[in-house]
Amino acid sequence: MLKKIVIFFSGLILIVLLVALYYKNEVKEEKIYHIMDQIRLTLDSQLKSHQMDDLKVALMLSKNEGLVNALENDDEDLGYKILDDITKSIQKNTAMRIRAQIITKELNIFARSWDDIYAGMPIGDYRLDLQYFDTHTNPRTSIEIGRRLGIKATVPIYKNGEFLGFVEVISFFKSITDFFSSMGVDLYVLLDVKHTDTAVLMMENLTIDEYVLSNRNYNYAHLRTLNHIDFKELKLNGVVYADKKYIFYENMKDGSGKIIGGFVFVLPKRYLDYFRNPEDDISFLINVTRSGLYDVVKEEKYENNIIYKDYNAKSMVYLQDVIDKEDRQLFLDEAYEKFDKYSKDELIQMMLDRKIVKKIDGNIK
Repeated sequence: MLKKIVIFFSGLILIVLLVALYYKNEVKEEKIYHIMDQIRLTLDSQLKSHQMDDLKVALMLSKNEGLVNALENDDEDLGYKILDDITKSIQKNTAMRIRAQIITKELNIFARSWDDIYAGMPIGDYRLDLQYFDTHTNPRTSIEIGRRLGIKATVPIYKNGEFLGFVEVISFFKSITDFFSSMGVDLYVLLDVKHTDTAVLMMENLTIDEYVLSNRNYNYAHLRTLNHIDFKELKLNGVVYADKKYIFYENMKDGSGKIIGGFVFVLPKRYLDYFRNPEDDISFLINVTRSGLYDVVKEEKYENNIIYKDYNAKSMVYLQDVIDKEDRQLFLDEAYEKFDKYSKDELIQMMLDRKIVKKIDGNIK
């Protein structure tokens, strides 16, 4: 009789443990897919925000009378001077670095804000996206392949109904990758290798599987992981787990909707601990605490002594209160290097913009 009771309770305990383990795995999987959805939404929001910012500048430039007249009169020197003056003024007053160029209707470079040595260079062979304007007159902003992969806001220029050319504002992915990095998420922008005949300035970039890496900054440990995973499985399932990291994949499409590459996100396993439950419908951007973020990023980068390298100055201002005592000197050394690039007024404004967040224990009701 006693033996039967022991067997019964042993079986009951085993069932309870199996049910608990199953439930735990279900909750964990649900949280992983919730994070994946939130990352995709955040990426979409970031892309749209940058595209709209670039489009606003491009629209403004397309209405600049001096610039339009210079293009009409084929005065490249004046066009460069006006473009250079405007973009420098924007950078000085907003800290936004604008890369803008004017393209003639024959698809030749007329002027570029970042140099004055390529005027007259034809670009039609590798800017097939401009064929869109053969049948459309409205502006367009999208991810496009040129000599480099980038976000391009393109606006046709007209004067008295006559088409003169295009103004284009170009941005790359650094600010978006920096944004995700500041939350402890590494973003890798990958272009399908078959497009390198067009993206000639990316031919020497690092490759991952059948992709060319667009990023200028990257974590070598993550690259080793990405080079050993099955990309077919990653693209099929949207997520894989390797080397104590969760890796997410999202297709990257150009303005015509064609898949030209992908966005890959790498998150350390511990990242899950700093997310709320999936049923808590709270923005992805506030799901991670400052101290939690610091712990995650520190663990990921400490061994390479690059723990603070990817932070911009504003992020370092934000994190200064949660730095461990043993890490403070390393933090200060990197902070001094970054802050040295700013003027006194810019540093004061940075501190004024900083929001003080106190830890509050308890439930939000």
